[in-house]
Amino acid sequence: MDSRVLRERVRQVWAGDALGGLSEFVTIPALSPAFDQAWAANRQLHAAVELVRAWLAERPIAGARAEVVELPGRTPVLLLDVPARDATNPETAVVYGHLDKQPPAGEWSPGLGPWTPVVKDERLYGRGAGDDGYAAYAAAVALEALHAAGGRHARTVVLLETGEESGSPDLPAYLDELAGRLGPVGLVICLDIAGADHERLWLASSVRGIAFLDVTVRVLTSGVHSGHGSGIVPSSFRVLRQLLDRIEDARSGRILLPELETALPDGAADEIRTGVAEGFLTPRLPVADGVRLVSDDPVELVLNNTWRPTLSVTGADGLPPLLDAGNVLRPYTGLKLSFRLPPTVDAPAALAAVEKALTADVPSGAQVELARAEAADGWSTTPRAAWLTSALDEASAEVFGAPWRSIPLGGTIPFLGLFGRAYPDAQFVVTGPRGPGNNAHVPDEWLHLQQTERVTETVARILHAHATAR
Repeated sequence: MDSRVLRERVRQVWAGDALGGLSEFVTIPALSPAFDQAWAANRQLHAAVELVRAWLAERPIAGARAEVVELPGRTPVLLLDVPARDATNPETAVVYGHLDKQPPAGEWSPGLGPWTPVVKDERLYGRGAGDDGYAAYAAAVALEALHAAGGRHARTVVLLETGEESGSPDLPAYLDELAGRLGPVGLVICLDIAGADHERLWLASSVRGIAFLDVTVRVLTSGVHSGHGSGIVPSSFRVLRQLLDRIEDARSGRILLPELETALPDGAADEIRTGVAEGFLTPRLPVADGVRLVSDDPVELVLNNTWRPTLSVTGADGLPPLLDAGNVLRPYTGLKLSFRLPPTVDAPAALAAVEKALTADVPSGAQVELARAEAADGWSTTPRAAWLTSALDEASAEVFGAPWRSIPLGGTIPFLGLFGRAYPDAQFVVTGPRGPGNNAHVPDEWLHLQQTERVTETVARILHAHATAR
């Protein structure tokens, strides 16, 4: 393989066709089904898939076939199937990304907007540019550059789903449907994470699982004047607060249910200490003045964010805006509970434990309603093969000029848990160009274009090494 040609082709395509295609992708409000109940009728997900499919179909990649697969009633999946090129490895390599997006999530800065692509200071701004539209283009550019440079690769399938931001509820059905077509998967490359900076290659060693549900406590059939009802009918807020106290210690934030905890694996603490020493900290957050973090020890903060369970209340119902709130004993209080789970916890069992805690022996006999409950397992990497470690070392030296590092992450990628169970002996490379301040899920999302080129070249090098791995 001609490394010079590889790098030049990656840079050329990203500066031209790939950046243009990704910019057009930004313009499509392809909201994930959790944020667009009428997604099937609105067909914005389909528009995004068709845009990317057409772009992939035009790439000069010998034998490549771009195909949309859509099971009845489920979000579509886009596949790019590329036959092996000069490979002795019979395994399939799978490269994963997703095309669904988060909503705008507030007001963007002047001159920026969620559906308006803007290139500024080597960044592409717009919703879905970094999470995770770039993955489709990076995978194709890596393969195109490999072919141009005389490289090789095993059979490679780029798999792009459209429900990741909703917890990937349709992905298990598709993996069952496609299992025979994928064949023996030996390498999984997931392009959907953020690292600690934009200077080196960062890999995820684990991601957390997730469980979430809506819980509503109801005490009245309609609201009444608080002067008439308070002290007689229990407050729905107070009952709900009591239920939450069964799950979380309100003073420390520690989760009290053993089903949501796990032991820290060997080497995890050392990995975190090394990462912290080299600049990996918890995410840079817009902490309000005077607010103290949970701990002064950065290692403890990383452990909290990666290997310990947490609860976040991410939404509420039954509570009027402050300016509209009167002297009313409200009939109900509803909360959306989001649990981040340690990577190796059984997520369905954890969700069942939460549901039991919320519904057993409810104070004052209040009515408890649960809805929209879902769970997805986390993932922890398998030991790396010698060929992969060597490929990572070489790519890091030649592409980044700095050693690669692996770190645990606090987010959730259900795909990894599903593939980890389906292919326990496969090698995993979980990486991406996102880094501090990339603003995924919030206003002013952006993609670091130079880091994206470097990650794309690295993906090509890993595919090249995998072609003859044993």
